[in-house]
Amino acid sequence: MAEKADADMRARELAALLADVAQRKEAAFRRLYERSSAKLFAVIRRITVSEAAAEEALQEAFLRIWDHADRFDPALASPMTWMTTIARHTAIDNIRRSSERIASTAVAIDELLADRLAAPEVVSDVLASRELRRCIDGMEADRRGMVLLAYCYGWSREELSRRFDRPVATVKTLLRRSLMSLKECLGGG
Repeated sequence: MAEKADADMRARELAALLADVAQRKEAAFRRLYERSSAKLFAVIRRITVSEAAAEEALQEAFLRIWDHADRFDPALASPMTWMTTIARHTAIDNIRRSSERIASTAVAIDELLADRLAAPEVVSDVLASRELRRCIDGMEADRRGMVLLAYCYGWSREELSRRFDRPVATVKTLLRRSLMSLKECLGGG
């Protein structure tokens, strides 16, 4: 019984804060963030692939909450349910955008690779070029992109880390393994 009363009190407080946020009261927004961010972060974190992605989605969710607080209707949903829905949709939207970026990046990397391999100064022997292309085509898209950007365009491990949202040590390991795989594919190992 006491838990129900506490939950009702929290819901009323959040509803009042959302009403104040709808009036653009920044202090209410800060308090709303303090009261709900941990729970919303937990929801988002279960959806996203990394903590950094979850933090970004949480920030975007709170921007949406700020922008749409005037649409909250306590007759339709509890404040936490309404905010959780926004948080979930934001996380899912970010994943979709990320997937689209990865897909378009893979296409762009493939186009760059084709241009680079077609350049006579890169590989003078057409047969070697075809063999290298075959081996590189056999790699996963992110590894292919890392190899191309690192060894054809001079990207640093740190730049690759940011681009592919991976730790620098992981990028180094993936590059090393990719080069060993290429060497083996080309018959050198």
